[in-house]
Amino acid sequence: MRVPFLDLVAQQAEIADEVLPTWQAQFISAAFVGGAEVAAFEREYAAYIGTKHCVGVANGTDAVELALRAVGVRPGDEVIIPVNTFIATAEAATRLGAIPVFVDVDEQYLLIDPAAVAAAVTTRTRAIVPVHLYGQTAPMEALIPIANRHGLAMVEDAAQSQGATSTLGRAGSLGRVAATSFYPGKNLGAAGDAGAVLTDDPAVAEFVRNFGAHGSSVKYVHDRAGVNSRLDAVQATVLRAKLRRLDRWNTARRAAAVRYADLLADVPGVRVPATRPGNEDVWHLYVVQVSERDRVLADLGAAGIGAAIHYPTPLHLTAAYAGLGYRDGQFPVAEAAARRILSLPMYPHLTAIQQSEVADALQGSVTSATTVESRPVLADRAVS
Repeated sequence: MRVPFLDLVAQQAEIADEVLPTWQAQFISAAFVGGAEVAAFEREYAAYIGTKHCVGVANGTDAVELALRAVGVRPGDEVIIPVNTFIATAEAATRLGAIPVFVDVDEQYLLIDPAAVAAAVTTRTRAIVPVHLYGQTAPMEALIPIANRHGLAMVEDAAQSQGATSTLGRAGSLGRVAATSFYPGKNLGAAGDAGAVLTDDPAVAEFVRNFGAHGSSVKYVHDRAGVNSRLDAVQATVLRAKLRRLDRWNTARRAAAVRYADLLADVPGVRVPATRPGNEDVWHLYVVQVSERDRVLADLGAAGIGAAIHYPTPLHLTAAYAGLGYRDGQFPVAEAAARRILSLPMYPHLTAIQQSEVADALQGSVTSATTVESRPVLADRAVS
């Protein structure tokens, strides 16, 4: 690809000299699970987000599930989740036997719609899971009063928002508990799967740590039947190195977002993303909207431009959740957006020249579509 969708090689190259000696020491000592590196990262990331506790786990999906379990979600309970998110958000509820209750998103930012959340609350609702999608914080100022009014747990899905802030504070510190993913492509990414749970509640933190260690806080003493979900030292080493660079990398993402907005401002047929007032976006993804999205995606690929769709199918229309009984047309905003959204290359090492190439290719594709649509239809032949 002339411009890849994501460049993890540049990230790894930047931290290699710092990480490799520690890795070598870990391999010599065989200190792979737990230990000083994990404990140090947990302290540093909790301080960065602004919570009292951080518990490293194996991946982001586990983080959401353990967070839900820690606040008392049980089989049969309902958990409100935006329909425009990665399936892991809902899977976490499903894995513990809870019922995902999907709600639509707002049209401008594609974040969870507080009015839809309020309408979805029932006597069986136990938690709300706002997703800080694409790099900006969900409307917590409207969601928190709903949760408080009904006595619901607020469990943030902060997998796409490391470093994002709102008027209330930093994403990951705004609910009773938050879950995050350090999948390599995240703003703060490991060299494999990893995740964490963040909270100010010591009981929640202790539950997550215990449950993720086979229900054990003392070796071979098992308080409950738990799972195996722990952050390993190799990943903690990478995360510590990248955390020290995260603010600078997020600043680079914001600069890239400004460049995209300037490059695409006068391109007809391209709707650029907006940031909610009071939010500081960290631009995990840069998601535009275009007509004939699938054709445009193919055109970009043919031009050597990496692009993607986040997400092509709202969760209620996936085969995985067909059994919940939702129907096509039930969440019109998310469904309409799913036909138009297109994620452009976005990463800290993206250059202005690369962005110009992306913008030129995108303009060429959407202009081509406009030209075809504007041609007169001749009486003696059909125009396809």
